[in-house]
Amino acid sequence: MIFNDVLRSIRYMLDLSDAKVATIFKLAERDVALPEVANLLKKEDEADFAECGADVLVAFLDGLIIHKRGKMEPRPEQVAKKPERRLTNNAILKKLRVAFELKEEDMHQVLALAGFDVSKPELSALFRQKGHKNYRTCGDQLLRNFLKGLVIRHRGLPHPNPPPKGEGEKA
Repeated sequence: MIFNDVLRSIRYMLDLSDAKVATIFKLAERDVALPEVANLLKKEDEADFAECGADVLVAFLDGLIIHKRGKMEPRPEQVAKKPERRLTNNAILKKLRVAFELKEEDMHQVLALAGFDVSKPELSALFRQKGHKNYRTCGDQLLRNFLKGLVIRHRGLPHPNPPPKGEGEKA
């Protein structure tokens, strides 16, 4: 998926100003000037569009986790993780799950809001280690629908496919 789309979706979902986006980058110890933020948020066909690299999106997502949950001090026995070399949709999904403190049930609800149902085994396979026999790659369509569901959940937008009225409900 295009990293700029992820950045724009999160910005829209949380109704963040350019200054707030820059502040979130700063939380992950990455300085991004306001003009650069504006260029990252532009569409591909607009003048001064800047492509969002994996390192930039990782910094934003890490800053988002700190923004939403607070800074976590590492435990003494904890080994420092190496930063991701190649950002995958699975890693983006994991970081969003952590930032928004989503449990498995929440993940299913978010995907259902976007009209995209995934079974429990399919969802858990997305969070396995890459070498695991049940690991599955998160496709662009799933990530796009997950972001769409998060937007619906956080902005209170109406459900695009409301469930049919039950027999006991009034029309």
